[in-house]
Amino acid sequence: MLAITSLLNTQSAERINRLIKSLETEFGLDDVQATPDPHITYQLAGVRKLSALKQVLRDVARSTRPFVAHTTGLGVFPGPNPVIYIPVLRSDDLNQLHHRILQVTVPLCLRTDKFSGPDCWLPHISLALHDTTPELLGPVMQYLNQHTFNLKLTINNIAILRQEGELFVQEKRFAFEGHKHDLVPTLFERPTPQQGNPELSCEA
Repeated sequence: MLAITSLLNTQSAERINRLIKSLETEFGLDDVQATPDPHITYQLAGVRKLSALKQVLRDVARSTRPFVAHTTGLGVFPGPNPVIYIPVLRSDDLNQLHHRILQVTVPLCLRTDKFSGPDCWLPHISLALHDTTPELLGPVMQYLNQHTFNLKLTINNIAILRQEGELFVQEKRFAFEGHKHDLVPTLFERPTPQQGNPELSCEA
Protein backbone atom coordinates (compact mmCIF):
# COMPACT_ATOMS: atom_id res chain seq x y z
CA MET A 1 0.00 0.00 0.00
CA LEU A 2 1.11 3.52 -0.81
CA ALA A 3 0.15 6.62 1.16
CA ILE A 4 -0.97 9.70 -0.77
CA THR A 5 -0.19 12.65 1.46
CA SER A 6 0.84 16.28 1.82
CA LEU A 7 4.12 16.79 3.67
CA LEU A 8 4.13 19.57 6.24
CA ASN A 9 6.06 22.77 5.62
CA THR A 10 9.52 22.83 7.21
CA GLN A 11 8.68 24.91 10.29
CA SER A 12 5.62 22.83 11.19
CA ALA A 13 7.45 19.55 10.50
CA GLU A 14 10.30 20.53 12.81
CA ARG A 15 7.85 21.42 15.58
CA ILE A 16 6.00 18.10 15.22
CA ASN A 17 9.23 16.09 15.15
CA ARG A 18 10.47 17.79 18.34
CA LEU A 19 7.22 16.82 20.04
CA ILE A 20 7.44 13.24 18.75
CA LYS A 21 11.03 13.00 19.97
CA SER A 22 9.96 14.20 23.41
CA LEU A 23 7.40 11.36 23.57
CA GLU A 24 10.22 8.92 22.93
CA THR A 25 12.31 10.50 25.69
CA GLU A 26 9.46 10.60 28.22
CA PHE A 27 7.58 7.39 27.40
CA GLY A 28 9.67 5.35 24.96
CA LEU A 29 7.16 5.84 22.13
CA ASP A 30 8.97 5.80 18.80
CA ASP A 31 7.00 3.70 16.30
CA VAL A 32 5.55 6.80 14.66
CA GLN A 33 9.10 7.71 13.63
CA ALA A 34 8.93 4.97 11.02
CA THR A 35 7.54 7.80 8.89
CA PRO A 36 10.16 10.53 9.36
CA ASP A 37 8.20 13.19 7.47
CA PRO A 38 5.11 14.53 9.29
CA HIS A 39 2.20 14.62 6.87
CA ILE A 40 -1.54 14.60 6.25
CA THR A 41 -2.80 11.41 4.59
CA TYR A 42 -5.54 11.57 1.96
CA GLN A 43 -5.62 7.94 0.93
CA LEU A 44 -3.92 4.57 1.37
CA ALA A 45 -3.99 2.68 -1.89
CA GLY A 46 -2.65 -0.27 -3.78
CA VAL A 47 -2.28 0.65 -7.44
CA ARG A 48 -1.91 -1.23 -10.71
CA LYS A 49 0.76 1.05 -12.12
CA LEU A 50 2.85 3.47 -10.08
CA SER A 51 3.79 5.56 -13.12
CA ALA A 52 0.12 6.20 -13.87
CA LEU A 53 -0.49 7.26 -10.26
CA LYS A 54 2.41 9.69 -10.44
CA GLN A 55 1.05 11.20 -13.65
CA VAL A 56 -2.46 11.90 -12.33
CA LEU A 57 -1.13 13.33 -9.05
CA ARG A 58 1.34 15.50 -10.97
CA ASP A 59 -1.59 16.87 -12.98
CA VAL A 60 -3.56 17.66 -9.81
CA ALA A 61 -0.56 19.42 -8.27
CA ARG A 62 0.04 21.52 -11.39
CA SER A 63 -3.46 22.99 -11.18
CA THR A 64 -3.64 23.45 -7.38
CA ARG A 65 -2.72 26.64 -5.57
CA PRO A 66 -1.03 26.47 -2.14
CA PHE A 67 -3.43 27.10 0.73
CA VAL A 68 -3.49 27.26 4.51
CA ALA A 69 -4.95 24.62 6.83
CA HIS A 70 -5.35 24.84 10.61
CA THR A 71 -5.08 22.37 13.47
CA THR A 72 -6.48 22.46 16.97
CA GLY A 73 -6.59 20.21 20.03
CA LEU A 74 -5.77 16.51 20.36
CA GLY A 75 -7.58 13.36 19.35
CA VAL A 76 -7.43 9.62 20.05
CA PHE A 77 -8.39 6.63 17.91
CA PRO A 78 -9.12 4.03 20.63
CA GLY A 79 -7.99 0.41 20.60
CA PRO A 80 -5.31 -1.91 22.02
CA ASN A 81 -2.72 0.54 20.64
CA PRO A 82 -4.43 3.95 20.71
CA VAL A 83 -3.43 6.46 18.06
CA ILE A 84 -2.78 9.95 19.41
CA TYR A 85 -3.06 12.69 16.84
CA ILE A 86 -3.57 16.39 16.12
CA PRO A 87 -6.80 16.97 14.15
CA VAL A 88 -6.59 19.08 10.99
CA LEU A 89 -9.72 21.15 10.46
CA ARG A 90 -11.53 20.33 7.23
CA SER A 91 -11.94 23.36 5.00
CA ASP A 92 -13.26 23.95 1.48
CA ASP A 93 -9.71 23.89 0.07
CA LEU A 94 -8.77 20.70 1.91
CA ASN A 95 -12.02 18.95 1.00
CA GLN A 96 -11.65 19.94 -2.64
CA LEU A 97 -8.10 18.59 -2.79
CA HIS A 98 -9.15 15.33 -1.13
CA HIS A 99 -12.03 14.98 -3.59
CA ARG A 100 -9.78 15.56 -6.59
CA ILE A 101 -7.24 13.01 -5.36
CA LEU A 102 -9.93 10.36 -4.88
CA GLN A 103 -11.47 11.17 -8.25
CA VAL A 104 -8.28 10.66 -10.25
CA THR A 105 -6.99 7.64 -8.31
CA VAL A 106 -10.15 5.50 -8.22
CA PRO A 107 -9.59 4.03 -11.72
CA LEU A 108 -6.03 3.08 -10.76
CA CYS A 109 -6.60 1.49 -7.36
CA LEU A 110 -6.69 -2.24 -6.70
CA ARG A 111 -7.69 -1.54 -3.09
CA THR A 112 -8.01 1.37 -0.68
CA ASP A 113 -8.60 1.83 3.03
CA LYS A 114 -12.16 2.35 4.26
CA PHE A 115 -11.33 5.59 6.06
CA SER A 116 -10.37 7.50 2.88
CA GLY A 117 -13.97 8.10 1.78
CA PRO A 118 -15.28 11.67 2.02
CA ASP A 119 -17.74 10.79 4.80
CA CYS A 120 -15.16 9.00 6.98
CA TRP A 121 -11.97 10.93 6.25
CA LEU A 122 -10.49 12.67 9.29
CA PRO A 123 -7.31 14.54 8.35
CA HIS A 124 -4.76 14.45 11.15
CA ILE A 125 -1.09 14.44 12.12
CA SER A 126 -0.09 11.33 14.08
CA LEU A 127 1.99 11.77 17.25
CA ALA A 128 1.99 8.18 18.54
CA LEU A 129 0.74 4.83 17.25
CA HIS A 130 1.41 1.06 17.31
CA ASP A 131 3.52 1.08 20.50
CA THR A 132 1.00 2.86 22.72
CA THR A 133 -1.14 1.12 25.35
CA PRO A 134 -4.36 2.08 27.13
CA GLU A 135 -2.32 2.33 30.35
CA LEU A 136 0.02 4.89 28.78
CA LEU A 137 -2.78 6.94 27.29
CA GLY A 138 -3.55 8.93 30.45
CA PRO A 139 0.04 9.95 31.28
CA VAL A 140 0.81 10.78 27.63
CA MET A 141 -2.28 12.96 27.26
CA GLN A 142 -1.46 14.69 30.53
CA TYR A 143 2.04 15.42 29.23
CA LEU A 144 0.73 16.68 25.88
CA ASN A 145 -1.80 18.86 27.67
CA GLN A 146 1.11 21.16 28.56
CA HIS A 147 1.41 22.12 24.88
CA THR A 148 -0.83 23.95 22.44
CA PHE A 149 -1.73 22.54 19.06
CA ASN A 150 -3.05 25.50 17.11
CA LEU A 151 -0.88 25.24 14.01
CA LYS A 152 -1.09 27.08 10.71
CA LEU A 153 -0.03 24.71 7.95
CA THR A 154 0.97 25.66 4.42
CA ILE A 155 -0.33 22.92 2.12
CA ASN A 156 1.78 23.14 -1.03
CA ASN A 157 2.43 19.59 -2.25
CA ILE A 158 1.20 16.07 -2.86
CA ALA A 159 3.62 13.32 -1.86
CA ILE A 160 3.61 9.55 -2.31
CA LEU A 161 5.08 7.57 0.60
CA ARG A 162 6.09 3.93 0.20
CA GLN A 163 7.33 1.31 2.63
CA GLU A 164 11.06 0.54 2.56
CA GLY A 165 11.95 -1.98 5.25
CA GLU A 166 10.57 -0.58 8.50
CA LEU A 167 10.40 2.98 7.17
CA PHE A 168 7.93 4.88 5.03
CA VAL A 169 9.89 7.14 2.72
CA GLN A 170 9.15 9.60 -0.05
CA GLU A 171 8.61 8.01 -3.44
CA LYS A 172 7.74 11.30 -5.14
CA ARG A 173 6.73 14.83 -4.18
CA PHE A 174 4.79 17.18 -6.47
CA ALA A 175 4.80 20.88 -5.62
CA PHE A 176 1.63 22.86 -6.26
CA GLU A 177 1.92 25.09 -9.32
CA GLY A 178 -1.56 26.56 -9.72
CA HIS A 179 -0.39 29.98 -8.53
CA LYS A 180 2.17 30.10 -11.36
CA HIS A 181 -0.66 30.34 -13.87
CA ASP A 182 -2.11 33.53 -12.36
CA LEU A 183 -2.11 36.56 -14.64
CA VAL A 184 0.85 38.84 -13.95
CA PRO A 185 0.15 42.60 -14.22
CA THR A 186 2.05 44.24 -17.06
CA LEU A 187 4.75 46.73 -16.21
CA PHE A 188 3.21 49.49 -18.30
CA GLU A 189 -0.52 50.11 -18.29
CA ARG A 190 -2.43 51.94 -20.99
CA PRO A 191 -3.00 55.57 -20.03
CA THR A 192 -6.42 56.66 -18.93
CA PRO A 193 -8.21 59.21 -21.15
CA GLN A 194 -7.11 61.99 -18.83
CA GLN A 195 -3.49 60.82 -18.96
CA GLY A 196 -3.49 60.42 -22.73
CA ASN A 197 -5.29 63.64 -23.76
CA PRO A 198 -3.26 66.83 -23.30
CA GLU A 199 -6.44 68.93 -23.47
CA LEU A 200 -7.63 67.33 -20.24
CA SER A 201 -4.38 67.92 -18.36
CA CYS A 202 -4.05 70.64 -15.76
CA GLU A 203 -1.25 73.12 -15.72
CA ALA A 204 -0.18 75.16 -12.75
